[in-house]
Amino acid sequence: MYMNDQEYFRSCIAKERHLARLLGHQHIEECYESAGTLWDNASALPQWTRDWRACGPLMTGYGISVVFGNEPLPAGSGSAHIGSTVVQFADHPTRDRAVMYGIVKELIFLLEHGKVKPVSP
Repeated sequence: MYMNDQEYFRSCIAKERHLARLLGHQHIEECYESAGTLWDNASALPQWTRDWRACGPLMTGYGISVVFGNEPLPAGSGSAHIGSTVVQFADHPTRDRAVMYGIVKELIFLLEHGKVKPVSP
């Protein structure tokens, strides 16, 4: 699946907004030009799909594991299993971004299916 940079960026913002709502933030203002959205207290929406400083606490706070294949792979190929979510590295600009996107996608799945409860944002 190929997306241009703007489409990929918007898909990341959409996942971040979706997760923010599931975590209890209801007043999210759209502003794509400044890389995201703002919520109630006027702080920037965490860049969960784009920054390890935001994504790491989600991963550890919810106990989300990442499993990589151990076979040698050519650059740009391969995947990671994050719970029931599988991310293909080729669908993302970098392996890091693929894993962060997968963590957010898996947490959305877990929250929507009642497998975890939201932790206070």
